Amino acid sequence: MSMNDKSTDYSGVLNISEYLTINAEKHPDKPALLYPVMVTYREMEKEVDRLSFRLNNSGIVMGTRTLVLLPAGTDFFILIFALIRIGAVPVMIDPGMGIKAMSSVLADLEPGAFIGTPRSHLLRIAYPRVFKTVKIKFTTGSVSIPGAKKLITPFYYDPGQYPIHPGDPSDMAAIFFTSGSTGPAKGVIYTSGMLKNQIEITRSQFNIGPDETDLCTFPLLGLFAICHGNSSVLADLDMLHPASLDPGKVIKNILDFKCTQMFGSPMVLKKLAEYGSKKGIKLPSLRNIISAGAPVQRDVLESFRKLISKNAEIHTPYGSTEALPVTDITASELLRIYSHQAENESGICIGNPVEPLDVKIIEITDKQITSWDNTRIIPVDEVGEIVVKGPWVSTGYFRQYEANMLSRIPDHLTKESWYRMGDLGKIDSDGKLWFYGRKSHIVITSAGTLFTIPCEAVFNRHTSVARSALVGVPTEKSELKKPVICIQLKHGFHPTEKLIPVLLELGKSAPITKGISDLLFKKDFPVDPRHNAKIFREKLALWAAKKIR
Repeated sequence: MSMNDKSTDYSGVLNISEYLTINAEKHPDKPALLYPVMVTYREMEKEVDRLSFRLNNSGIVMGTRTLVLLPAGTDFFILIFALIRIGAVPVMIDPGMGIKAMSSVLADLEPGAFIGTPRSHLLRIAYPRVFKTVKIKFTTGSVSIPGAKKLITPFYYDPGQYPIHPGDPSDMAAIFFTSGSTGPAKGVIYTSGMLKNQIEITRSQFNIGPDETDLCTFPLLGLFAICHGNSSVLADLDMLHPASLDPGKVIKNILDFKCTQMFGSPMVLKKLAEYGSKKGIKLPSLRNIISAGAPVQRDVLESFRKLISKNAEIHTPYGSTEALPVTDITASELLRIYSHQAENESGICIGNPVEPLDVKIIEITDKQITSWDNTRIIPVDEVGEIVVKGPWVSTGYFRQYEANMLSRIPDHLTKESWYRMGDLGKIDSDGKLWFYGRKSHIVITSAGTLFTIPCEAVFNRHTSVARSALVGVPTEKSELKKPVICIQLKHGFHPTEKLIPVLLELGKSAPITKGISDLLFKKDFPVDPRHNAKIFREKLALWAAKKIR
């Protein structure tokens, strides 16, 4: 890091588009985007100013909720910075949740503006009632869409610098929808202060320098990379459907541009590791890898580490759309822990809380908790519900009164609130957090409560098992469930009558799974479209109930 880089002062930033302005002033000719087209910081700053004037002149003003349905690319990043610069509220929604779910959440959102690809405007035409509040419409590309203006048009003059909306840390700056993998998709409110704190903590926690070349596989982190002053390579993959990636193309991106850092879901890392190992490829330029969205299995960490240098590190932070990062741990530390115990059978170690975030374990309940005074903190090494509080934790969901009441615990003494992650875990004597699965996925039986992560780890020991999923099937006693383990076999293995008793015997060998006597094979598990790693256990449970009956 040069002396000039050390002197960069971001302390006065209130609106995160100011990061772009500062970086453009500091290194105007440095690429903000390297691929698929090169755009310097000076060029991006100028385009953001131009688009800010255009959007504002069209009626998008401070507070205008603007639905954005664009793939990650030059237009996307320029648009998001322009909307934030105006003080408008960009709304990012995951099309992977399906048209029905999208139309449902959009009805509550009531956006004032809609900016999307020509194809996405077909949704507006097909569901006019859902988009009845939309007055301002823009489309990308050369195809004309009835009622929509073209987003990018030639400019014959330089309008100058757009006056950046200063805002306040508590102002709503954006709405990011959850993937809907663990319940109905909800719009998470990001304030200006939350965004700034996330940008700063990701820089310091993951040791991100000013001269990184970042491989972008997730749009939000691509936005952060520009704020960090890095140069981004947009990976050759569909970021909405990363499971379809061609690992050879992504590895070529890394090698061609000598990428020094990357984010990738566990599924992305797995595919790159398999391809790289098969082809004997090394990725010497990578020094910093971040993987999140679901637990990263030991074999994936070990395989990927063989592709990178000994000095490179893999971070596996834990968090959610509402709060990220919550904890962090490196692969080297995680593999040391796994060398002394069976992987995941005592939960998944997800590291120490990221300071100054406060993390507690409280007694498990599905009920609303009206005051922090009414909570019971769970002792060390006992499993309970994970709750967090801190500067990059969302203040709530947009127009979701019941969800806000259930997910927040007011602390009247500090005037803050704790966010209930919806996950279960424990804190050990060293202060490390261990993840046991989603609260909604526990299976309560007559013999006790079963948690998904440790139960599934027992069955995952078998060499033929790609992954397993614990689900509960209703019984005559409504509060109790029959535990069923669903098995997805590795490629090349097939369900046989001989395999069933072998797997059930494996389950009986461990105290936590000895009561599981029902097993089902399924070729492919339903997973979330965003990370292709979170198992839709609710869907599996419905499928299993039909099979067991």
